Amino acid sequence: MIEGRLLVVFDGLCRFCNASVRWLIRRDRRDRLRFVAFESEKAAGVLKRHGVERRNATGVSGTILVVRDFEGSGEDLLARSDAVVALLRELPRPWPGVGMVLRWIPRPLRDSGYELVARWRYRIRWRLESCPVPTADERERFL
Repeated sequence: MIEGRLLVVFDGLCRFCNASVRWLIRRDRRDRLRFVAFESEKAAGVLKRHGVERRNATGVSGTILVVRDFEGSGEDLLARSDAVVALLRELPRPWPGVGMVLRWIPRPLRDSGYELVARWRYRIRWRLESCPVPTADERERFL
């Protein structure tokens, strides 16, 4: 189900994050992405394997995580702007080009921009009381 795809770990209680996931799903025409909320047990296992505490990952400086080779021997965890660049590279044009341009920006600068959005995300789109239920069409993309 996940082989050869990227796993996106996101804050399921963040409206901004949920809107971003839906944006990604609409553009993922090659079916390259799968999703899991930080609040799930599946995400807890990923975080534990990489030494990330859940409260640190979703706290004030929260982040989106992208996992390559999920549960494989080469499992790799990308965070913040590196995760965004990896996601953009999987989408149809023009998004890989946008990812390439972002990649040219030094990581500390990219991450600063990411942190600014992350810090304001609850103010931008508010916090949810519970994780939204995916539509029937979206359900197969969630673990």
